[in-house]
Amino acid sequence: MGTGWSIIVWSIIILLPILLLRRGKRAGGRLPPEPPGWPLFGHMFHLGSMPHHTIAGFRDQYGPIVWLRLGSRNAMAILSAKAAGELFKNHDLAFAERTITQLMESHGFHKAALSLAPYGPYWRLLRRICTTEMLVARRINETVAVRQKCVADMLTWIEAEAMNGDAAARGVHVGRFVFLAAFNTLGNLMLSRDLVDPQSEVASEFFQAMIGLMEGHNRPNIADLFPWLRWLDPQGLRKKMDSELEKTLKIASGYVKERLKEREAGAGTSDEKKRKDFLDVLLDYEGNGKDEPAKIPVENLSIFILEIFLAGSETTSSAIEWAMTELLCHPEALMKAQSELHAVVGANGKMEESHIEKLPYLQAIVKETMRLHPPIPLLIPRKAVQDADFLGYRIPKDTQVFVNAWAIGRDSECWEEATVFRPDRFLDSKVDYKGQNYELLPFGAGRRMCAGVPLAHRMLQLVLGSLLHEFDWELEDGVSGESMDRREAMGVTARKLEPLVAVARKKIKGKKKNVV
Repeated sequence: MGTGWSIIVWSIIILLPILLLRRGKRAGGRLPPEPPGWPLFGHMFHLGSMPHHTIAGFRDQYGPIVWLRLGSRNAMAILSAKAAGELFKNHDLAFAERTITQLMESHGFHKAALSLAPYGPYWRLLRRICTTEMLVARRINETVAVRQKCVADMLTWIEAEAMNGDAAARGVHVGRFVFLAAFNTLGNLMLSRDLVDPQSEVASEFFQAMIGLMEGHNRPNIADLFPWLRWLDPQGLRKKMDSELEKTLKIASGYVKERLKEREAGAGTSDEKKRKDFLDVLLDYEGNGKDEPAKIPVENLSIFILEIFLAGSETTSSAIEWAMTELLCHPEALMKAQSELHAVVGANGKMEESHIEKLPYLQAIVKETMRLHPPIPLLIPRKAVQDADFLGYRIPKDTQVFVNAWAIGRDSECWEEATVFRPDRFLDSKVDYKGQNYELLPFGAGRRMCAGVPLAHRMLQLVLGSLLHEFDWELEDGVSGESMDRREAMGVTARKLEPLVAVARKKIKGKKKNVV
């Protein structure tokens, strides 16, 4: 370890004059305002463990667009809805690429994943498959029963946990059960199988491998700030990621190869008439073989499968955990939501996706949660394709662009009482998170917006509505809304640092809880 850090220090000493010279020769034109920073290191030591908070704090002094230097990287942060609208409406193509970190390059993940692939034919192919075949309304409607079954399993697990001796007093870990339900939902949509059972003492190999991958995102990598250190891998993060990803890809590719064998063995039989899952859709794809592949390679399919699990399970569980946290800290909103569910679903009914459009307050709660707690606060960073003029500034090619959805959701120019959880603000509002309203951007906007929004919309409402309709919830003894730890932990998403543990009591069917 000592030798490694010695190399780093000497590399910095040797390359410092070169970096300072490059800084003096950067693209001509006016850059956005920049907070004071260190030579060479720039602002990397200023951002702390919650960079979206720190960067948001720059707005009052430096305005809605802030220039940052992160080691040898240039970066621009967007901190207002107006600036975000300008980016997505008028400069979307100029900032259509992604900034790729060292860990993203492991096993070519950055070339095969929809969220990271270079803007071009392959990216357009994956996007088209997602938006016209996998995540289109018709196919989502065909899979209602899959999601209903996985949510029903989650409710059964929570009920069993809530009635389990000490657990009945200490509460249940809400986010864990939502994560497992989301993971199984994706498993059924993608592979037509459950992938985890909390009642089993042996977790599935794939589930364990995916957890290992997610944990690998929790540490900043100095090699991303000083790319000449990549060969050294001073923290050993690339080596660890290569190992974890290799193990996970091996399992995922096994699913793909197993399905190929099943399809070959079952060709021409009645098995072909069964409901297609997402893997079938991907395997059925046939390209022209020119500007797009005739078939998607197995290794790319495996990476795409991992991407869906990484994105879908963590974001769903994080968002629901924050929604439940806010509701438990605001009991009047919790009571109002349960009253609406009782009226629409019925005391003896089960929450179903068909109820969603009749539950405006539930939808408002989800929107308000996503406003205050966007799962990926800085979205997935973009990158300038070439030198660009943006709102009077000259932005050099390769500049990393952070859209601070967390700061925009708390922009006092757009929101009254911007830091207050108040779902009612959405009841008479057409503002939505589907990419057309730049004051609410939890899933981004423009051509690189998250393709999974239609499915996420269904899942968030169904899971939250089911939790609220089936159980009465309260905080553990000794915990109040004022004393609860509401800090965040940065990983794949910005989830709650201290997991939410709440007491769940199964409702007695046929009785309505009094609303005060």
